[in-house]
Amino acid sequence: MPFPKVRTRIAPSPTGFPHVGTAYIALFNMVFAKSQGGEFILRIEDTDQVRSTAQSEQMILDALKWAGLEWSEGPDVGGQFAPYRQSERREIYQKYANELLDKGHAFRCFCTPDELDQMRKEQEAQGLAVKYDGRYANLSREESDQLAKSGKPFVIRMRVPQTGVCTFNDMLRGEISIPWESVDMQVLLKTDGLPTYHLANVVDDHLMQISHIIRGEEWINSAPKHKLLYEYFGWEMPALCHMPLLRNPDKSKLSKRKNPTSITYYRDAGVLPQALLNYLGRMGYSLPSEQEIFSLNEMIETFDIQRISLGGPIFDIEKLYWLNGEYIRKMSADELKNTILAWAFDNDKLTNIAKAIQPRINTLTDAVNWAGFYFQNLPNITADDFAHKSLDNEKLLEILQIATWQLESLPVWSEENIYKTLKGLSAHFEVKLKDFMQPFFIAIAGSSSSTPVMNSMYVIGADMTLARLRHAIEVLGGLGKKKLKKLEEVNKSLPNFLNQE
Repeated sequence: MPFPKVRTRIAPSPTGFPHVGTAYIALFNMVFAKSQGGEFILRIEDTDQVRSTAQSEQMILDALKWAGLEWSEGPDVGGQFAPYRQSERREIYQKYANELLDKGHAFRCFCTPDELDQMRKEQEAQGLAVKYDGRYANLSREESDQLAKSGKPFVIRMRVPQTGVCTFNDMLRGEISIPWESVDMQVLLKTDGLPTYHLANVVDDHLMQISHIIRGEEWINSAPKHKLLYEYFGWEMPALCHMPLLRNPDKSKLSKRKNPTSITYYRDAGVLPQALLNYLGRMGYSLPSEQEIFSLNEMIETFDIQRISLGGPIFDIEKLYWLNGEYIRKMSADELKNTILAWAFDNDKLTNIAKAIQPRINTLTDAVNWAGFYFQNLPNITADDFAHKSLDNEKLLEILQIATWQLESLPVWSEENIYKTLKGLSAHFEVKLKDFMQPFFIAIAGSSSSTPVMNSMYVIGADMTLARLRHAIEVLGGLGKKKLKKLEEVNKSLPNFLNQE
């Protein structure tokens, strides 16, 4: 029997590239809702004002739409529970945080960052679990109000029982019990007045009438906090379903260091959207018929959430490419021709490519050699291709790795920002810009004879650029954990090159 008024949601954060894990969770939310005659909505979780960007939000929306996922309510289409960006709902969260304060279910914490750091260090030194020690939990409301009026910065934290066990039900795992002593007194409202994930999602899920929360299993340990908030507000908690996480072939959690994880990477690499959804649909799930190739409608029509397996599904690129090939071979020649033309035709991109190759070609056939790498997946390169007159293998790896981290953290992907970043890094490494850029030509274009590489990086986009840089690092032998940790410290110490002239 269908559930009454089924409503599910996906709430991505616009703080980076659109992740295949987001598409995976969105797919199962959408399929479950549609199989029950319900609604699937999209909400943007942009309360991290430092890292959230409009460019990232647009990339996420575009990537999910390209994949074939559809929502009936969201920031781009509106709906009865608008706004659907959490940054536009600040007053709503403040109202409910104050309600918790007034009821005694939350308290103001006036700890400084230094105090919290010291608290963590002391707990680690004693071998204790790192968590808030409750030092402001018993402050009287009068004292709390007085400190707040004096202008002392504070966050609002929720009260959490210190003894007993929280028990809740999961649609796939049955009853789960977590001791309260392992649950932290979560920050609900930050000093900037914006909520954390926990308050925002509980409030929004209730106000937007979400009936089922289907999310990754990494959120299981947060369920007690959420259950407690529902109880504090006197609301009914939606049904919970924690999906298994996508894994690399070595069973580790899917990560960009071992696999390209961006949806737009696979789009640009020539994967068909229906093949990607089909592949994600097979991640820990099978149709009653056990068929490997199925359409989105077939999945919706036969969907049974109890058929989801809890074993960590393996995201294997080679299997995805095999499945994509099966879809390609089912097309007529005309369909394939039109699909290739649609994939290759991006007016702005083609204009930029034409501009870049124009000074370098004498006949139109020359365009194939000069422009081919723009449409490649990963270039066919070897370690020998990176031979450099002044940089050894170790230094090349350092440069490529730190450049990758710096570029993936750019707030806006633009040629100017790419230039400032790489120019700043060449000065940091004390390498002339021309020499510094040589490995980037090989990593991006597969050749030292190419169109201007910074422009090429802009044109092929952030996802493909970063995938090629990571590929180059692997071709050069990769970096061990100790070396990576050292480089992470170097990377953290670097200035913001975008602010330098």
